[in-house]
Amino acid sequence: MIDKKYTETVHTDPNNYEYITLTHDENKVRIYTLKNGLKVFLAQNFDAPRIQTFIPVRTGSNNDPSDNTGLAHYLEHMMFKGTSRLGTRNWAKEKELLDQISELYEQHKTEQDAEKKKEIYKKIDEVSQEASQYAIANEYDKAISSLGASGTNAHTWFDETVYKNNIPRNELEKWLKIEKERFSEMVLRLFHTELESVYEEFNRAQDNDSRLVSYELMDALFPTHPNGQQTTLGRPEHLRNPSMKAIHKYFDEYYVPNNYAMVLVGDLDFEETIQLVDQYFGTIPYKELPKKTPVVEQPITSIVKRTVKSPTTPRVQLAWRTDSYGTREAMLADITANILSNRGEAGLLDLNINQTQKMLWAQAFSVGLKQYGYFSIVAVPKESQTLDEGVDMVLEQLELIKKGDFPDWMLPAIISDFKLQRMKGLETAEGLATHLYDTYIRGRSWEQELNEMDEYAAFTKEEVVEFAKSFFKDNYVAVYKEKGVNDKLLRVENPGITPIKINRDAQSDFLQEIMTEKTEDIQPEFIDYQKEIITDSVKDKKLSFVRNKYNDLAQVHFIFPLGSDHDRDLGISTQLLQYLGTDAFSPEDLKKEFFKIGITNDFKTTNDQLLISLSGLEEHIEKGISLLQHWMFKALPDEAIYRQFAGTVLENRQASKRDKNRIMTALTTYTKLGKGSRFTDVISQQELESSHPEIFTDRMKKLFMYPYQIFFYGKDFDAFKGYIGQYTETASLQIPEPKQYPEPETNGQVYFTGYDMVQMEMSKVGRGHLVNTSNFGKINVFNEYFGRGLSSIVFQEIRESKSLAYSAYVSYAANAELGHHDYITTYIGTQPDKLQIAVDTMTELMTELPEVPVQFENAKNAALKQIASTRITRNNIFFNTLRLKKLGIYHDFRKDIYEQIGSLKFEDVKQFYETEIKPVYFNTAIIGKKENLDMDAVNQMGTFTEVSLEDIFGH
Repeated sequence: MIDKKYTETVHTDPNNYEYITLTHDENKVRIYTLKNGLKVFLAQNFDAPRIQTFIPVRTGSNNDPSDNTGLAHYLEHMMFKGTSRLGTRNWAKEKELLDQISELYEQHKTEQDAEKKKEIYKKIDEVSQEASQYAIANEYDKAISSLGASGTNAHTWFDETVYKNNIPRNELEKWLKIEKERFSEMVLRLFHTELESVYEEFNRAQDNDSRLVSYELMDALFPTHPNGQQTTLGRPEHLRNPSMKAIHKYFDEYYVPNNYAMVLVGDLDFEETIQLVDQYFGTIPYKELPKKTPVVEQPITSIVKRTVKSPTTPRVQLAWRTDSYGTREAMLADITANILSNRGEAGLLDLNINQTQKMLWAQAFSVGLKQYGYFSIVAVPKESQTLDEGVDMVLEQLELIKKGDFPDWMLPAIISDFKLQRMKGLETAEGLATHLYDTYIRGRSWEQELNEMDEYAAFTKEEVVEFAKSFFKDNYVAVYKEKGVNDKLLRVENPGITPIKINRDAQSDFLQEIMTEKTEDIQPEFIDYQKEIITDSVKDKKLSFVRNKYNDLAQVHFIFPLGSDHDRDLGISTQLLQYLGTDAFSPEDLKKEFFKIGITNDFKTTNDQLLISLSGLEEHIEKGISLLQHWMFKALPDEAIYRQFAGTVLENRQASKRDKNRIMTALTTYTKLGKGSRFTDVISQQELESSHPEIFTDRMKKLFMYPYQIFFYGKDFDAFKGYIGQYTETASLQIPEPKQYPEPETNGQVYFTGYDMVQMEMSKVGRGHLVNTSNFGKINVFNEYFGRGLSSIVFQEIRESKSLAYSAYVSYAANAELGHHDYITTYIGTQPDKLQIAVDTMTELMTELPEVPVQFENAKNAALKQIASTRITRNNIFFNTLRLKKLGIYHDFRKDIYEQIGSLKFEDVKQFYETEIKPVYFNTAIIGKKENLDMDAVNQMGTFTEVSLEDIFGH
């Protein structure tokens, strides 16, 4: 696939558009350049009648003005606010007020007196109130969702801002109209409420342990370059003192067609598509970009140490600065990272540290940026080890590379794995489109990108060793993440924003034009599972087969109707297996054997199923099955390894109790299911320490004696049937009865766990009725209309109108299995002094379902268009049948949902709300700093209980 030279060829299409293709490019990408400099990347993918779209802009936080950091990211948010034609009821009147607000922000930015700044902000708030009469919130999202778009989002990073949508193919022209509109001008409406939402995003980042370390690391690696001196979210003092004029200037300078691209991959016609892109975007004028003086960093000549503190488990991260992405140095750094860590399989860190459990965890990786990059190693020592000991252990592994002390087969195996991962990455529309925009952002050609594999393959072991000797010296940054109080947290007072009008019922002329313009509907296609899945049997085992129409990759799955409900310790048994060898292979050699043949193995235990999966090139699948079964049947129970394993499990449990996200998951589960849940029913410390490895390895040796079925995804089913029989035996053991876990009523309990953080996070969970598949269409539209997404009622009210939270939602989740309850969940993450009003707002919204006819019709039509243009492909064809079977369904149930939504009226959703949601009592989970709790507000929610980490984790 990769071992060919890719060369550019220039063509001219029938309409006289010139484009480039590459010989041997299996994806047949076409690259056009319009007269205004706009690059257009087009490729076809017919998995579904949809098109993955990206508009990557070659600018990000590195181009922020030094006195307005965070500007690129904030501008990205404002790109969703509309234009002078989209999102306004009266542009002339609104513009006059927005100009006043802009001038007030300039005064606010330069004013040094704190009290005078507050007075100016009050005036900003007043004028913003007046301006909001003319604004229509979320019109961009309403327009885009009316197309049946999904995945609407954007992100900002160092050198990129990328706008994303996945659209039905028949809505391409409308999508281009909408995007042309927002890329033509910037209107900063609803500015101060969105600014507050961005500040809440900043608060979330403060509570994110990884960002804490990353910011310190980048600051030390790049003491003068924007890579390290300008974070994407910006400095808090700049966020609090923005300049609307600076944002407009930035947009005018960088959002020009010669500085962004159009990436479209999917069910498209090349000639028609480029004509449409040119029709809408070809008229935007070319503009010279600002001249930038490159920032050149001085070499790091000594070890730079930094220390940060937070409540989580201690770790240390080392990093060496590299040259830019695509350079020889960056590529050698990437290879070296993979010699140390190759997806957790057979790297030196994988085998010598993780496999032998010398530390809790260690990993190497490299990051290539547009200018510079870095090679990094993260080490998480055990509690009995110091961070310095962790540093010494990972540096020892680097010394092995300097000595050439790694096997000769590893370099070719890494290159083969690179090729395999690229094959997987390019097989979907989104994967290919992502690769294309990434190539554009980095300033590389598609030719360079595709020929890159040959460049990697040309490196010799000697070159890697010489690189390691010259590159890895005492010239690195080390960030020590210690356990303690983070004294750098910024706790900011609520500025007191008056809720703005969001004019839910209003529509601009532009939106009405988009909504009334008809396109030929895409007809839904519902799958005939019996036709698409070929079945057979071997001995007493059912075989299922779905053909891979795309490439030479294959998967085999052994599916056991046996999960943790049947055997609580099944999961921990599969975990222990990862550390054990056999009579023929050491644990490390087993990993190497799998990596050599490019086969990955995965054991996934759920409450009712164990799924053992192998994936890789089809020609190696049989070798993988043979190796897998040898491993499971012949696993050697090693007492010393087991003792280490038990200690690692217990230490990881302690680490989980220090991680905010895992604590919130545990707390929410406890709030939902109480003490007697699967989450807390785990093997105890005493059982772990008093047990022996034979107990766990015996499970693995007997596993294939239980009933199971086999699913093969590949090309040659006959060949598979020819060999699979020798790896199966008739079942001789019966599946044990599963343990039944209660689903208790939720009845007004409030559970709190303390954690040192800036925000408060609150989730309410309510137990609904037993799952009823006849409600699925209503649930779909309810979630779209009311609870989730940028144009939902909840998002508009809590974020757009009142600026109370960066993230807030209400979600109705139907149970995946008959005989079990649905659950309704609400979530708010906000700073403590906003929590009460946020809770009150959510309560008010949920008291009576708001009726907004236009928004309801939009939600309904969006749901219909998404179903009509979605196709079930690849291995999902088979796995969907397993999911549906739990609901007693044996056909493509999307057909029923589509028909229900088609005839749905608001009264139906309101009735669903009245009977299924309104009567529900909720339990509440809250995490945050206890001193920030408003106990009067909490007591109004229900009976308050502070629960310990032991309560919610079960250990």
